[in-house]
Amino acid sequence: MAAAEKHYTPPMPKFDKPVKLLIVVAPYYKDIADDLVAGAKAAIKDAGASFDLVEVPGALEVPTAIAIAERTSNFDGFVALGCVIRGETTHYDTVCNDSSRAISQMGLNGICIGNGILTVENRKQAEVRADVKDQNKGGGAAIAALHLVALSRKWGNETKGIGFKPASGEFLMADSTDNGSKTA
Repeated sequence: MAAAEKHYTPPMPKFDKPVKLLIVVAPYYKDIADDLVAGAKAAIKDAGASFDLVEVPGALEVPTAIAIAERTSNFDGFVALGCVIRGETTHYDTVCNDSSRAISQMGLNGICIGNGILTVENRKQAEVRADVKDQNKGGGAAIAALHLVALSRKWGNETKGIGFKPASGEFLMADSTDNGSKTA
């Protein structure tokens, strides 16, 4: 058997203001979900952050719950957790692809999300990936969310002065050069 591979993770970011994450878990495979949550909670606590936890019925509902929370609450980031094990039908492909696509799209729109939804061929693969003492994918998802929160805070107040909003915050009329004293 090959030796376990080591993967690099950047050092944990430091925060000058409190960070609050929402862990959204689909506990369809309860024991695996419990391990994922344990890893996420430990990583969040190690970073000095806080969290809330909600359960949803399945992996397809995880992105929806995150989208609702993003619109209606004040979380800095999100941790998506769950497990999809290949079965006999194409439902596996739908659940894996749709949940992953939705989470990726939210991330591309600026929401800080760590994706810890396992997509595996069998239960043994899931157990190894969820185990806090082995691959700890729940902890990894929380760490990813924390890194993204740090980046969003680092870059969140920077403006480039391009696009439709001038860097000064003042608006110029189309035929004006003196900060709006002419009217169109």
